[in-house]
Amino acid sequence: MSFKHLFSRALSAAPCRLHFAAHSHHLWPDASFDGHVEAWDDAARRADHKWDRVFGEVFPEAQQHIARELALPDPASIAFSPNTHDFLVRIVSALPMERPRVLASDGEFHSFRRQSLRWHEAGRIELTTVPLEQLAQTAASGDFDLIFASQVQFNSGRVLPDLPDLAALSRPEGPWLVIDGYHGFMATPTDLSGIADRAFYLSGGYKYAMAGEGACFLHAPPGFGPRPEVTGWYAAFDDLAAQQGGVGYAPDGRRFLGSTFDPSGIYRFNAVRRMLDDQGLDTAAISAHCDRLKQRFLDAAPFPGLTLLSQPEARFLAFQGAEAPALYERLTARGAVTDLRGDVLRIGFGLYQDEADVDALLALARQTG
Repeated sequence: MSFKHLFSRALSAAPCRLHFAAHSHHLWPDASFDGHVEAWDDAARRADHKWDRVFGEVFPEAQQHIARELALPDPASIAFSPNTHDFLVRIVSALPMERPRVLASDGEFHSFRRQSLRWHEAGRIELTTVPLEQLAQTAASGDFDLIFASQVQFNSGRVLPDLPDLAALSRPEGPWLVIDGYHGFMATPTDLSGIADRAFYLSGGYKYAMAGEGACFLHAPPGFGPRPEVTGWYAAFDDLAAQQGGVGYAPDGRRFLGSTFDPSGIYRFNAVRRMLDDQGLDTAAISAHCDRLKQRFLDAAPFPGLTLLSQPEARFLAFQGAEAPALYERLTARGAVTDLRGDVLRIGFGLYQDEADVDALLALARQTG
């Protein structure tokens, strides 16, 4: 089965490209073009008043899509931002202690890794990192104010274990649990209904949500961080105290909003979700399609000298070994787009690929031997 017709613009733009980096920069479906044009048209027609529609229709639609995807009880717990780094900064600023004790896995993405290391260097936080499988046991010691971990690790494709145990530790007075869902959201079915009242969850549209940049979101559990210190004026839209000289906050997830930003990514996200609904494609169906492609690739045992790191829930395959960099370079030279993280070659799968693409990649892999 092929869904290439849903991506005709991106595929025709580079017809010789063999793109297996959906986990890095997912190709945009045609529906995202329509969403982008919708954003432009609203700005042209409505000018200053475009924000009435953005906050009155566009954001609420996106909140509904995300709440259904994650089984969240209240769409109002969701805020938007151009990137997840913004949310990281606001969450840490909302912690009530002067020098928070932060626990994280040792495989977090660069935005968290860089920022947390710099904070630690400056004495702003106390940072402890441990292997993913040790996270829950270490967190249970009770010596931390913030626990941060990826749902699926970006470099290895390993999945966060013991999530209910971690969530059970989380409470408004601390510690707080923050889940980086960027490699989980719309990559694997995710049900947060059992922990939505005690865990933050952040992700965005750049990868499996197929919406591109600028469409990041945060689910903020009620009662956690009511007054972030780093804040923008959008966080006070509904609070009259802000008009009286005070610093007011929205009572829901909007308390983590910042200031003016380009909303076109949210338009694209909504357009993509509508397209998927029209096609009868949910995350389970997309994952099943990608899993078939992954298995076809794995059955050919293409890289006998490399070790497979990723778990089945990951939408990409992560192969580790000394030969990975050279293999990546040879695949790139032959027109195959994959990516490399140190000595780990990552190959990502998406809705815009079919069996013929997998066979073509396998043929290139054999040529590199």
